[in-house]
Amino acid sequence: MQPKEPTLTQMMRAPFFSSILSPLITGSLLASSITHHFHWGGFFLVVVMGLGLHAATNIYNDIYDTLQGTDRINRLRNEFSGGSGLIIQYPHLLPKMYRLAHLSLLVALLATAVLMLVVKRDLWIYLWVLYLLSAFFSKFYTAAPIKLASRGLGEFSVWFAFGPMAILISSISQNLGLHPLILTAMPITGISTLSILLMGQLIDYQADKDSGKWGVAVRLGSRSTTIIYLIVQLVLMLNVVLLSFLLKGFGLLLLISLFPYVQWLPKIGKILLSHHHQAEALTRAAGMNVKLHLRFSVLLALGMLAFKLLGKI
Repeated sequence: MQPKEPTLTQMMRAPFFSSILSPLITGSLLASSITHHFHWGGFFLVVVMGLGLHAATNIYNDIYDTLQGTDRINRLRNEFSGGSGLIIQYPHLLPKMYRLAHLSLLVALLATAVLMLVVKRDLWIYLWVLYLLSAFFSKFYTAAPIKLASRGLGEFSVWFAFGPMAILISSISQNLGLHPLILTAMPITGISTLSILLMGQLIDYQADKDSGKWGVAVRLGSRSTTIIYLIVQLVLMLNVVLLSFLLKGFGLLLLISLFPYVQWLPKIGKILLSHHHQAEALTRAAGMNVKLHLRFSVLLALGMLAFKLLGKI
């Protein structure tokens, strides 16, 4: 009996779309709270754009991690790190994966073009710069000759794409540019996604090292990466507190997004500090970290929605 072919959602690694949906929803709600108008058309188009770019990123990562040998070397692949491994299991999927990545970029391109009809002309330059930069990151995070993830730039590109870039494009979809509150919110969601990457690098340390994919963990070691992980999570929490106080009044509702940190971060930190070099323990910590990321993302969006409905700027 032949194994069942992977679905499109599996090839796009759709369960990780929360990383892009969180900043798009949160940024759109924040921007509309400032403008006092929620543009549904702009929101729909920016979500299509974001999902297309994220899908392309996931697919390209699987393609080039396979072609460059990382996925073949990695024996510790799991649902939290190491890529999907689909092309290794189903080599005939490679052409289809390429087509799907190209189609995802095309869908995002069309959404960007239509967004021009609903955003102010003076915001068009930001719109296209963000699309082109996102498309660049989606392919060249792993693809030669640039290979950002192998040059110590992968962490920055992940934070920048899922934080400042995603928040800004969602703001633009609501006809708002670089407002001070948008600038304050920019780092938050990118740090949350960066935490997933750092945890994955700890698990994939040996495979990344052997294949030349030298990120923070390989360059600095597992203990230093653990410290960096804990620092960036602390920065995220402080950023949320700062934004909630700047919003004033019902802005304090954003603090509900930090409840998962109270529940999960001490447990994760304890495992990392004691077992940062042990794959089995790291996999448990990664599972907790994904739960932390998902619950934080949902609660951040709900907190911003509650502020929009109840608060005034």
